[in-house]
Amino acid sequence: MGIEKEWETFNEDMGRYSRQLRLIGEEGQRKLKNSTVFVAGIGGLGGTAALYLAAAGIGKLILAHEGIIKNPDLNRQILMDSERIGEARIPCAVESLKRINPELEVEAYPERISVDRATQWALQSDIVIDARYSFPERYALNQACRQAGVPMIEAAMYGFEISLTVVVPGETPCLECLYPEQDAGWEPLGFPVLGATSGLAGCMAALEAVKWITGVGEVTSGRMVRMDTLNLSSISVALDEIPLCPECAERRRNNDGIYQAARGSN
Repeated sequence: MGIEKEWETFNEDMGRYSRQLRLIGEEGQRKLKNSTVFVAGIGGLGGTAALYLAAAGIGKLILAHEGIIKNPDLNRQILMDSERIGEARIPCAVESLKRINPELEVEAYPERISVDRATQWALQSDIVIDARYSFPERYALNQACRQAGVPMIEAAMYGFEISLTVVVPGETPCLECLYPEQDAGWEPLGFPVLGATSGLAGCMAALEAVKWITGVGEVTSGRMVRMDTLNLSSISVALDEIPLCPECAERRRNNDGIYQAARGSN
């Protein structure tokens, strides 16, 4: 691309994002354009996060989600289309995102999360969003991000409650530290979901990704935010005193026992 074309493209981008440039600046916008986010799961939470990252001008999204569109999905999965029930989720999601931002680059895979595949995708990414409903897949993604040394936004919701933290390998406790044992009675498709709650959690996850990439603000690392959306109350709990899993304990020993707070830049 010649210099004139590059300048034309730059001006078009600045026009599209003019309302947010006062918040993140031109350099922040360039960082978004040059960054990749891996979103594991594009349901109510992950789909919303992907949508707002696309709208914000992220350069590339890597998506992974298996299965077909089903009628019960439509109360929350905003990337899906009621006229395409029975079709695969991934193509519909990609089309929805490209309608929002035609310049967006998307790699999308109709797959569940495994350690090997997720590690490949994480290595290509600046940050990862965990939006999976299955604890085994969340643990696999956590392991992949540790291996790749890539931060992971751990966003979750249950009913009207939201929890959010940013896991930074070598600096903060990881998902296995937070949840060392899986609840044997956990039913991944049995918990209640209101679309607005999962969408709010997805917006919060997207915001954490934007903050991490641009360096604006302070990411939620080393602490967990819990929100009750019924009364909009929230608490922020420090995570520096929780017992560490064996992997993080080893990392801590190698780092002389110091976990540094993330500074919001990659």
